Amino acid sequence: MQLESVIEKGVAGERIDDDEYLLLERAGDLYQLGFLADTIRHRKHPDNLVTYVIDRNINYTDICISACKFCAFFKAPEDGRGYLLSFPELQAKIEETKALGGTQILLQGGLHPGQPLEYYEEMVRFMKTTGIHVHGFSPPEICHFGDLSGQPIKEVIRRLIVAGLDSIPGGGAEILSDRVRQSIAPRKCGADQWLAVMEEAHHQGLRTSATMMFGHIETKEERLEHLRRLRELQDKTHGFTAFIPWPFQPGHTVLADTEKTTAVEYLRMLALSRIYLDNFDNIQASWVTQGPKVAQLSLSFGANDFGSTMIEENVVAAAGVSFRLSEQEIRQLVASAGFTPAQRLMDYSLV
Repeated sequence: MQLESVIEKGVAGERIDDDEYLLLERAGDLYQLGFLADTIRHRKHPDNLVTYVIDRNINYTDICISACKFCAFFKAPEDGRGYLLSFPELQAKIEETKALGGTQILLQGGLHPGQPLEYYEEMVRFMKTTGIHVHGFSPPEICHFGDLSGQPIKEVIRRLIVAGLDSIPGGGAEILSDRVRQSIAPRKCGADQWLAVMEEAHHQGLRTSATMMFGHIETKEERLEHLRRLRELQDKTHGFTAFIPWPFQPGHTVLADTEKTTAVEYLRMLALSRIYLDNFDNIQASWVTQGPKVAQLSLSFGANDFGSTMIEENVVAAAGVSFRLSEQEIRQLVASAGFTPAQRLMDYSLV
């Protein structure tokens, strides 16, 4: 198999198989990967738009029983320093978000051992009184609610939808390999469970995103396994709106000695994701972990979305990485990279 023939296949719009992905990963240089990813991106998005969303990442609690090795944010239940936001605190954050033009709340939190499913139903109902879109509760949280309530995943999702849940974020995927998950997050839902939550959410009419946190203990083959499982589920349900890969941030975590992913490695992984995930329309740049300049470069390596203004972000910041961008800064960065900025909603419809 020749590298040039694989690139030609990708340029022609044909699906890349696993062996071809591994050849690109092993032998493709940065420019070849960028060229192919950019070609695919332009085929899917010939209008040259780069989208973004104005939202706030509200972490309703940092109390968590999972104790993932990669997380610098959580507090153990017995720690005593953890928090659980009150509903008035939630409302204040939502009203501030709306005043800044925000259209949604990304709602995620630790796996709190002391709150029943009914509490989260009431939280969503309360938030919906403000009129905001609730993009909430990643698959590990959904599984946790099911464990606490004794309810199957199908019923947990149904009840949250009745309460007003609008969509589900793709957090907690890390790497969809059970070897990796058993090592870095043994108390969190397994790969099959993560995918099952997303498949059920799609069947019940919710759109969701998908993520990958790479650059820790996983192998290149396990990264491919992650992408393959996402592509297979997307073939079945077409329920994913976007894919967001980001590098692990080792600061202040149990894995602090891990060598940090370089910008070049990030851009390669981003490009490979665009090339392989041919059934995902949208690939998001991670300025939150990479900063604005690398995020601009991402737009030439397969990304067509600049993500969120992130009015509030706590998890990456806890690892010692703290970039901040306003809507105006995002628009300027996109425009100066040669694209047209456009505000979107969660489903990628334009505002």
